[in-house]
Amino acid sequence: FQMLEWTTSGEGPRFGMLVHHTDSVREWAYDRESHIGRLDRGLDEAEARGWVVADMARDWATVYTP
Repeated sequence: FQMLEWTTSGEGPRFGMLVHHTDSVREWAYDRESHIGRLDRGLDEAEARGWVVADMARDWATVYTP
């Protein structure tokens, strides 16, 4: 969260993106209740901060090249 906050603050064009790990078949999935990582604050504030949230299961056709 802090890295995105810093990167997207300041002058000039900025881009912030959260990768929402939702595809447990192709990659480790974690969310708000995960024991390894949580995105609570990022997910809650992404829209207001202009950050893109990329959903791995929905938005990516390929996570890792076979």
